[in-house]
Amino acid sequence: MIFELKPFDELKVGTSSKKRVAYFYDSDVGNYAYGAGHPMKPHRIRMAHSLIMNYGLYKKMEIYRAKPATKQEMCQFHTDEYIDFLARATPDNLEMFTKEQAKFNVGDDCPVFDGLFEYCGISGGGSMEGAARLNRGKCDIAINYAGGLHHAKKSEASGFCYVNDIVLGIIELLRYHPRVLYIDIDVHHGDGVEEAFYTTDRVMTCSFHKYGEFFPGTGELRDIGVGKGKYHAVNIPLRDGIDDATYKSIFEPVIQRIMDWYQPSAVVLQCGGDSLSGDKLGCFNLSMRGHANCVNFVKSFNVPTMVVGGGGYTMRNVARTWAFETGLLNETLLDAELPFNDYYEYFGPDYKLDVRPSNMHNANSPEYLNRILTQVFANLENTKHAPSVQMQEVPPDLVDFDDDPEEDTKEAIDTRGGSQKAHDERIVPENEFYDKDEDAVRAKDSTDYNEAEKKPTPSIIPASYYNEVAEDMVRELERDEKNENKEESNEATITPASNGNGNYLKENN
Repeated sequence: MIFELKPFDELKVGTSSKKRVAYFYDSDVGNYAYGAGHPMKPHRIRMAHSLIMNYGLYKKMEIYRAKPATKQEMCQFHTDEYIDFLARATPDNLEMFTKEQAKFNVGDDCPVFDGLFEYCGISGGGSMEGAARLNRGKCDIAINYAGGLHHAKKSEASGFCYVNDIVLGIIELLRYHPRVLYIDIDVHHGDGVEEAFYTTDRVMTCSFHKYGEFFPGTGELRDIGVGKGKYHAVNIPLRDGIDDATYKSIFEPVIQRIMDWYQPSAVVLQCGGDSLSGDKLGCFNLSMRGHANCVNFVKSFNVPTMVVGGGGYTMRNVARTWAFETGLLNETLLDAELPFNDYYEYFGPDYKLDVRPSNMHNANSPEYLNRILTQVFANLENTKHAPSVQMQEVPPDLVDFDDDPEEDTKEAIDTRGGSQKAHDERIVPENEFYDKDEDAVRAKDSTDYNEAEKKPTPSIIPASYYNEVAEDMVRELERDEKNENKEESNEATITPASNGNGNYLKENN
């Protein structure tokens, strides 16, 4: 029997191989809303960010705000007319796009909301810039929790996803890397990414998901790719209630076999949080540590890795898990007691960093999982020889990537004690100690990322307007002073007093 149920051990982190981690976050992402009652809430990314910052992980990694993806960059995968529709459609003019709504599958699951295109730009920009930094060797791990929207198709929205940031990121990675592995631990099948690379052997997709009367209905064991991509799509269809030990016992052997035989030079890991126990749309029974074990295992291969978000509809559990996994990626096991943060009340009543499994029935029998592993390993036998790639010139880098002259102007450095860009990139060494907390704060201040203390939004009125008003006020005051001086000098010259007929009045003796 190939399948062997192994006990779930405590997670361990190593301190010898510290990775350079680049973390991408845009504070605007939490402002977007799919609509009242919709299960997808981008606000969960802001909650996770607040936990990450208040645990002090900002000291251990570089923090970036990526430039939003442009139309041109999105069209590397999506069609022009679909991206043009996303850019033009708003809730106010939606009646003008009746045909397009049906054509591009926009409606209940994927509504048009205010700022839709900007939201897609934030998601896509983070994954593309993360991939670009990996390509240049500027980091070992890139994190973009605003990404992971794996259902979006070439010209169609699907499953709350509009622009497939994962595909855009992988396309960027393929400019430098001959082979890329995509791993998906969302409870839903990663159909959009699989479909995009179904006919190529340069990307292997591996999805662990619920299958059978469940969205999107794809991801059967026999779906293995076509043409050059045959045997390069791996699907692990699972049943309800899978727990930590069972998930580990099937995840680790499959990924180990792929890494040994396919030998990818980069990995993209989609960390959808709807595979956690108690998710509003999910049906798995993973604890926070069971989910995080997948991240820890992938990290152990020491291959350039991009970690993206994905599903997850119980916000407090998604935020907890992504914060914990960020700690693991930085070789840190976070304390169980949650630090006070902007959204502390969301995590009641226990206020602990933990997602516990329930007592739901595990419908994945050892016999069923053994059949899956047997078939998957048989398919992978055909990929033993990692495909090579013809040598050719590497295409040019992204336009204006990693170039923001405003950050490093003399004025910015003088007024902030160093540019914000350099401030965010600073990592506080493990052996750096401070006598006072205030000194540590000066090294790298978490309040820069505190939503409650955000810098005021720039005014629509330019600063020059106030300068002109001030100058006008000064001129007016000077004019008034001159007029008052004139009146006083005139009164002084009309003495002694006249009776009005030109004859001066004599004083009575």
